[in-house]
Amino acid sequence: MRKNILSTIIIIIAIILFFSGNAFYIVDITEQAVITQMGKPVKVVTEPGLKIKIPIIQKVIVFSKKLLEYDAVQSDIITEDKKILVIDNYCRWKIEKPLKFFLSVRSTSNAISRIQDIVYSEMRIELGKHMLSEIIAINRNEIMNNVTRLSREKAKEYGIYIDDVRIKRADLPSENEQKVYARMKSERNRIAKQYRSEGMEESTKIKARTDKEKTIIIAEAYRKVQEIKGKTDADVIKITAKAYNQDIKFYDFMKTLEIYNDIIGKDSELFLTTDSELFNVLMQKK
Repeated sequence: MRKNILSTIIIIIAIILFFSGNAFYIVDITEQAVITQMGKPVKVVTEPGLKIKIPIIQKVIVFSKKLLEYDAVQSDIITEDKKILVIDNYCRWKIEKPLKFFLSVRSTSNAISRIQDIVYSEMRIELGKHMLSEIIAINRNEIMNNVTRLSREKAKEYGIYIDDVRIKRADLPSENEQKVYARMKSERNRIAKQYRSEGMEESTKIKARTDKEKTIIIAEAYRKVQEIKGKTDADVIKITAKAYNQDIKFYDFMKTLEIYNDIIGKDSELFLTTDSELFNVLMQKK
């Protein structure tokens, strides 16, 4: 009898311990939980701490609160100018509404599959509105901001918040790469040639303008020099004439000496009569 009572007590204690152990659960600060009862959600827990549930009947499904990231598989996108781009992108997202998330996609793996479909669809539409050169070099940030905004709107119905979508790498298919690079190089060479031509034209204009200004400056300087020289010569003549007028004989004497200097050199030979006026100065006695 005592053995039966002891066995019963042990079984009851075991049952109590079993149920009490399954009645408690802990929600971490980085987690949120959906409590289901017979497979149907009955409660959402977003605050961290030790919680209580009904053992056996209720189950705890935990989701992360953290910002999650996934790398999409490479996919082909056709641009507005009919070029094919191989896009490698990534997405950062989080579970914003755990109840809606649980009812719509159930799990993180399903959510990633759904997000990938949404992002690829929006990226294909958005990139299809732009030329290859815009996507590669000019408007990538603006394009990806639009993709993020549109994807975020569609993901709301699954309780998902898309924080950011970005392109990690955008490549051309290998068979088209060289052709596109050749066309881009040809276009850059054409633009460079145009810039050089415009530069040479501008250079010619500047040189012509400079030469014209140089000629004008030199001509003006020459004119001023001639004016100054003419005025100076006039002043010299005036002063000399004034000096000579003070003594006519001295003037004749100086002019005769100048004539001697001009016609009588080291090897000069002159045949003149002694009564020539040229010798008046030499023949004069003191």
